[in-house]
Amino acid sequence: MLSSIKRFLIGRPLKSAELGEQKLNKTKALAILSSDALSSVAYGPEQILIVLITVSAAAFWYSIPIAIGVLLLLTALILSYRQIIFAYPHGGGAYVVSKENLGINPGLIAGGSLLVDYILTVAVSVSAGTDAITSAFPFLHDYTVVIAIVFVLFITTLNLRGVTESASVLAYPVYLFVVALFILIGVGVYNIVTGQVSPALHTPVGTPVIGISLFLLLKAFASGSSALTGVEAISNAIPNFKDPAPNNAAKTLVAMGTLLAILFSGIVVLAYYYGVQPIGEVTVVSQIAEQTFGRNFMYYFVQGTTALILILAANTGYSAFPLLAVNLAKDKFIPRMFTVRGDRLGYSNGIIILGFASILLILAFEGQTEQLIPLYAVGVFIPFTLSQSGMMVKWIREKPPGWGTKLFINTTGAVISLTVTLMFFLTKFGQVWSILIFLPLIILIFHRIHKHYEAVGDQLRLTTCEPSIPVAGNVIIVPVAGITHVVEFSLNYAKSLNPHQIIAVYVPFEREEEEIFEEKWKKWQPDVRLVTLHSPYRSIIQPLTRFIDTVVHKASESDYQVTVIIPQFIPKKGWHNILHNQSSLMIRAYLLYRRNVIVTTVPYHLKK
Repeated sequence: MLSSIKRFLIGRPLKSAELGEQKLNKTKALAILSSDALSSVAYGPEQILIVLITVSAAAFWYSIPIAIGVLLLLTALILSYRQIIFAYPHGGGAYVVSKENLGINPGLIAGGSLLVDYILTVAVSVSAGTDAITSAFPFLHDYTVVIAIVFVLFITTLNLRGVTESASVLAYPVYLFVVALFILIGVGVYNIVTGQVSPALHTPVGTPVIGISLFLLLKAFASGSSALTGVEAISNAIPNFKDPAPNNAAKTLVAMGTLLAILFSGIVVLAYYYGVQPIGEVTVVSQIAEQTFGRNFMYYFVQGTTALILILAANTGYSAFPLLAVNLAKDKFIPRMFTVRGDRLGYSNGIIILGFASILLILAFEGQTEQLIPLYAVGVFIPFTLSQSGMMVKWIREKPPGWGTKLFINTTGAVISLTVTLMFFLTKFGQVWSILIFLPLIILIFHRIHKHYEAVGDQLRLTTCEPSIPVAGNVIIVPVAGITHVVEFSLNYAKSLNPHQIIAVYVPFEREEEEIFEEKWKKWQPDVRLVTLHSPYRSIIQPLTRFIDTVVHKASESDYQVTVIIPQFIPKKGWHNILHNQSSLMIRAYLLYRRNVIVTTVPYHLKK
């Protein structure tokens, strides 16, 4: 039944040879990898206004020069990540760049930040999309968390079906959103040019504003830079592109940057001319659409496509997180299970972990986008800063043709990214302080995992100086609970191995049981030695393990191997297992961690 449900939700398994069919062309890649960056125009401009409103609505004209600053940073990042794509065509983005040029720890800081950031990407995107829905339908406000979790489950399932299938579904909402915003910006600019928007709604550019400060402007710039989250995703996901992958990835990156610049600047300009103010339960885009079209079809079209792209922007995280996890897992910093492809050739373990973690985050923050965005943004700008710095080191060290221009681009990006990062810490420390705790903790975990894998490798290699253990014979211990077919089957198997000795072990709780069982055993298996271990405290594990330890100690003196054969009957139906106490599983679990003991389970399958 479970298998049928899985096939229905995920689809038939794909052969490894079909991997090439899962690669993305530029059109689908733009939709699946740019949705996060493009969707951020729905809340990036709003973050600028939220800061400026603390002075007064008269300060909104500053959103224009702030937006120009954000566009300059966007240009630097696009040019820089384009260089990263060609310099590191196998993907990995900020993690690989930082690791190879700045060292292991900076690389792990970048990788750890991005892993957390992609979890935040899913949580922020889905929460923001839910906000857009509840702005249009206020009666749904009380169900924000439930709606967000349902969407996460939907996107997780969609990604488990494969990259191309999820891209095919996501392409339509993304391009509909782009069309909707182009129409909104076009009509809005037309209304402004034709004088249909009252000049009284906004303060003229250059008007002096009391209370404005450089610190406040930098804070607004840092908040508005949250619109640039997701720019790095394409450089992480180069392996998902069709050949030539680097060229296709670079063209997709430029296309994304161009669209993001147009949409972001358009929303900022309309918000300024319309005099839109941020309101708790109605988004800035919703207000602009209502003032431009009224509450008609176009308003709901804009809100609907905005909600869709905000929700589906989470897919950028699902595309980039598994590939980044693969790079970290190959370097032995996270579990190797992240390198395993699932039935549909995607890295399903990464997809499932991402979905689960983002749901926990939504529950913890109760779906409040405003609380998540600062942590989300600072988690992006740390890798931005490290990757730009890493590329600076690379150009200085290698000095390829044209390296001066490349160095200037990366230096500009590094300085602005570092400034934004510091502004987040200075202005929103109360919301981002946790990164100073969990990031070092993540790095520590990375190193502990790496240390474990290195230790395992050293012990498993044949070239190690660890001497092989000689085996002169075998002593078999068979724990028995009664005289049954399952015990008989296990003893016959033990005898077939021609061991040096077979010892059956019985653990009675009462003395009367002990005597009765010994009499029966002598008649049933007179050639197999029986040891009874009376247990007045009704424990099977403790007396059994003490006895095994004693046998192991004696056997090791003669180079004998001790094997414990555990009889276990397997019910015909799975649910029957809950009707039995599973003692054999408990014994096995305890003995697996005993040195110099081989544990074997002999299953006896019941027929009814």
